[in-house]
Amino acid sequence: MSAPVKRHGIVVGVDGSPASSAAVCWAARDAAMRNVPLTLVHAYNTYVPTFPQIPLPTGVALYQEEDGRQVLEQAVKIAEEAVKGDPKIAMTRALKCSPPVPTLVDLSEEAEMIVVGSNGRGAVGRVLLGSVSSGVVRHAKCPVAVIRDEDPLMPHPLQAPVLVGIDGSPASELATAIAFDEASRRGVELKALHAWSDAQVLELPGFDWQLVQEEAERSLAESLAGWQERYPDVTVHRLLVSDRPARQLIQESESAQLVVVGSHGRGGIARTLLGSVSNAVLHSVRMPVIVARPS
Repeated sequence: MSAPVKRHGIVVGVDGSPASSAAVCWAARDAAMRNVPLTLVHAYNTYVPTFPQIPLPTGVALYQEEDGRQVLEQAVKIAEEAVKGDPKIAMTRALKCSPPVPTLVDLSEEAEMIVVGSNGRGAVGRVLLGSVSSGVVRHAKCPVAVIRDEDPLMPHPLQAPVLVGIDGSPASELATAIAFDEASRRGVELKALHAWSDAQVLELPGFDWQLVQEEAERSLAESLAGWQERYPDVTVHRLLVSDRPARQLIQESESAQLVVVGSHGRGGIARTLLGSVSNAVLHSVRMPVIVARPS
């Protein structure tokens, strides 16, 4: 029995910037694939970000409100164009006079996913994204997708695989679930990467990577087995490497259409993936990144 659709569906933060427009495009297509509603949100502050906070003049607040309406209207057009030819999706717009991060985090309680651009515009009333994306990634109660406004430099982006980082932690398990679902809906292959790295151990005299490789391969296979049974349509390629996780994920992302990572990882010799890794991936990867966060 499938889980009930959360009422906000996929929520995307919009501010009119190029990264925001890319986020709207991606969110609309993902909502269409999932057959869930799309909620477009523009949030703006009526205070100057100082301490103590200083309220803006009434005229500026009215400008912000009207500007926000125009931003949302444009976002609706972008979303409609993105899913042209697909079954129509339910679309809702919301103009919020409140700080962006708490607004999106509150909405995440009843959202399938929050989608934000990697950076926004810095003018008055354009405070969404950039620092907002990192704030939402840290505090959201659902997965967060961070989208850049760069065009992927690959010949067939729609056929490119989904890439997921795996380390055996609960966050990694959630990332694996999301990655399989996204790969299945897109009809593409899945690359499952486990990067084993502990520099101090690897540098010890006589340390033999082969001694732990078999156990690591077995652990990776066990992590994937149940999901492969649930998604028999998804072809999985296992990547087991003796290297730092972030470096490998960033490198492999160049041939992927989407990267999925957990929000944190587990410590210890063989559990080094995610946490600081997800942060490095968000700052360096040009492709869309989903950070798996528990509900």
